[in-house]
Amino acid sequence: MNRTGRPELEGGFRRLALKLVHLYYRFARGLTLGVRAACYDREGRIFLVRHTYVPGWYLPGGGVEPGESALEALEKELREEGNLVMTGEPELFHVYHNTRITPRDHVILYRVTVEQTAPRLPDREIAECGFFALDALPDDCTQATLNRLAELSGTKKPTARWVD
Repeated sequence: MNRTGRPELEGGFRRLALKLVHLYYRFARGLTLGVRAACYDREGRIFLVRHTYVPGWYLPGGGVEPGESALEALEKELREEGNLVMTGEPELFHVYHNTRITPRDHVILYRVTVEQTAPRLPDREIAECGFFALDALPDDCTQATLNRLAELSGTKKPTARWVD
């Protein structure tokens, strides 16, 4: 896979809004932790989501809330973003430092096999989602998504940072 993807954040308003959210978290929490998953179905296709508030296609995931384990957060995010249930044990792939918005964010990436229990209809958070063959990804994938898929396939060595 040798493609260039879309930047994760474009536009001054979106960047400002995310910085304000992370500024709040700076005082509310010592650091932020997120989970994402490379979700594969039985056919080996990858599940991606397109949010309403940022451009591009992403691996599903979200923040780990206080009192919640990383695996609990992963299960919740997969259910909320795609009506996905894990059909096997999630495999920890890598932990990344995400400095795009704040120097205190980390992302845990899992590899997991999933099944979709029902179609995920668009709403205020998710514009669309679906399974894609690895050789037929949407044109609007973020660079970080493409980097993670290359790392997962073994064509690129995992890096320390989410966005390089």
